[in-house]
Amino acid sequence: MTQGQQAEVAEFTTGAPASATTGWRAVFAFPNPVNEYAARITAGLVVVAAVATLVGGFGWGLVLIAVGFWLRVLFGPRISPFALLSVKVLAPRVGPAKLVPGPPKRFAQGIGAALSTAAVILYFAGFAVGAWILLALLIVAASLESFLGFCLGCAIFGLLQKRGLIPEDVCEACNNIALRAR
Repeated sequence: MTQGQQAEVAEFTTGAPASATTGWRAVFAFPNPVNEYAARITAGLVVVAAVATLVGGFGWGLVLIAVGFWLRVLFGPRISPFALLSVKVLAPRVGPAKLVPGPPKRFAQGIGAALSTAAVILYFAGFAVGAWILLALLIVAASLESFLGFCLGCAIFGLLQKRGLIPEDVCEACNNIALRAR
């Protein structure tokens, strides 16, 4: 195994980017690449939590889901309970990691954070039906990722990048098929 491959393995198993700088930027670093299996397992855990919240009508479940998304967006998998369980315990049991670009996954987590936060606001403002509709959308998106391996947020990221709304240098592997194949 080359030194670069060892760095990639260390990165997705620890959740800390191999290229992370020291200081405040390291606190908010997101791994790149990420283990697709860990991302899919995390999405599955979100589905379970969201379905339980929807079926049970637990408003505070919305808060916990939103906090989980924000933890993953801001800090990667280092402190999110779902991500830690996925990265450290469950994904290694699946087998060797399948590495995919990190920026689209972070973008997808950001969409989840926005939708779940909006659901929290709607719920506590007295618009529970709107909150449950947003939660159902999250369930659909997380189910696509978990069960089919289709990341809706990643697809949106790609479209925005093709339209020039996200600079190409944000994710060079997303633009260059040769880099994706490595």
